[in-house]
Amino acid sequence: MPLPATAPSWAAELALSYESGAHGQFILYGNVHDRLVLPAQLVNLTRYLEQVLLGNFQVIFTYDLGNGLRIERGGELVQQWGGAGGLKTLPREPLPAVEFVGHYLRYLANLRALGRGEALHVACIVRGADQIAPAGPGSYGYEQGALVSLLKDWAMETPFADFTFASILIADNLNDLHPLLAFNPRVARLRVPLPAAGELQAALSQLRQAYAAAFDPAQADMQTTAQAIVGVTVAAVESTVKRHAGEGRPLQARDWVEAKKQMVESDTAGLVEFVESSKTLEHYHGQPALKAWLRQDVALWQAGDSRALPMGYLFCGPVGTGKTYLVECLAGEAGVPVVKLKNFRDRWVGSSEGNLEKIFRLIRALGRCMVFVDEADQALGQRSSGSADSGLSGRLYGMIAQEMSDSGNRGRVMWILASSRPDLIEVDLKRPGRVDVKVPLLPTVTAADSQALLQALCKRYDLQASAQEWQALQPLLPLLLTPGAAEALAVKAYRLSRTGKLATAIALRQCLDGYQPPVPADVLEFQMRLAIREATDLNFVPPDLRHYAQATTVP
Repeated sequence: MPLPATAPSWAAELALSYESGAHGQFILYGNVHDRLVLPAQLVNLTRYLEQVLLGNFQVIFTYDLGNGLRIERGGELVQQWGGAGGLKTLPREPLPAVEFVGHYLRYLANLRALGRGEALHVACIVRGADQIAPAGPGSYGYEQGALVSLLKDWAMETPFADFTFASILIADNLNDLHPLLAFNPRVARLRVPLPAAGELQAALSQLRQAYAAAFDPAQADMQTTAQAIVGVTVAAVESTVKRHAGEGRPLQARDWVEAKKQMVESDTAGLVEFVESSKTLEHYHGQPALKAWLRQDVALWQAGDSRALPMGYLFCGPVGTGKTYLVECLAGEAGVPVVKLKNFRDRWVGSSEGNLEKIFRLIRALGRCMVFVDEADQALGQRSSGSADSGLSGRLYGMIAQEMSDSGNRGRVMWILASSRPDLIEVDLKRPGRVDVKVPLLPTVTAADSQALLQALCKRYDLQASAQEWQALQPLLPLLLTPGAAEALAVKAYRLSRTGKLATAIALRQCLDGYQPPVPADVLEFQMRLAIREATDLNFVPPDLRHYAQATTVP
């Protein structure tokens, strides 16, 4: 298996495993539908395997459900066999197709045992292996069992394991493949990652020659562009370039940023979205101790000192305390991509796990990034979910817990969980090594705090009042005011000032007269207790609220 110097790491590992005799069967999973770079062309994975890794093989079979069994190379050699009715009607069904290849290999082995015929290198590429040998309920039955048994024999039984034969099974997700194949100890499992910056640069250079109209002539440095779009597939880049070339509109530097967002969200089928923010921690009002801590962590991150960085944060507090807003401010402060997980749960068996694998591939490819999980108590699942969801929550929990605890991600990937019910998040997910810093976000505790919060939000709506007017309003200001409730007051005052032509102070007074908090007091207090009990440092808690740091009884 001769390899060019630019071959990706998974290809080098496959070649080494085959040449050394360590493995003859390989499972490729992950980014298997992308384009790969060959001299003067971009090709799909199957073509790359045929032309590069299997370039010296005399016979190559391919199989997928749509096309059935095909002979991509060496048809004349297979024709000499003449078994199974010749080549006029190659089988389309999975089991007969696998049997056809197996019979041909046994024929070659018999020839070799008789000292006749040349030693041939034979390969079979099975595309969509997770469709023909799936995990889950579809894997039962005689035909499925026979198919899995034969594919497994290719990896470990005579004559296949002793023959110059390579079988490559391609699946979207490893967990979607039948476990007897996916976790066979005689199989090499190779994850195909999203392309690195070097691969993207090579693809961009090639696309620039073919679609010059899509590139700004003044922007000759493809390395900078490649670094900026890490996390996308070559196929998505190719589509974007072709579209801009067709429009005759060159891609500017700022266009690549927006294009990356669109490409990533498209590739992940709406499973994630990028949190884009022009805000910084300067825009976040309140809790100086928290802002100082976060700024220190950002400085350490930017300096590359990862040993003092947390693996993750938990922002907890009553509803409306600005947990999502704080994440936006932190994203702008850090200047790194922030990926927000959307609804990755699916009703189809195995789909939720596959969705998570796609998300993890993206996270690994992005390098330094933050992963934001809102409503974490609902999204992350539980260790034990009973039979209500056939164990789905437990499986998702296990996958997320494993990813969050990968110590190699410290300083690269930072997880940020947000919840108003942190008590419902599994304890193991909140432990140090996964979430090292737990921060309570709390409402105001004094009239002065309420005034400062409401005044800051009024400024966003250009509502101005004098110091004396604010002082006069202070007795009306509610305690335990959350940023969400304060913004609702500011919006209402803005509306009154515009529709009723009222001065700011008068509009605010009308809003505060008869004010009813949006969250019942008992619910607010309960969620405050939960958040304070989670705090890793009581310096995050105002002194007036530290008495809540007593044991909390969950109703």
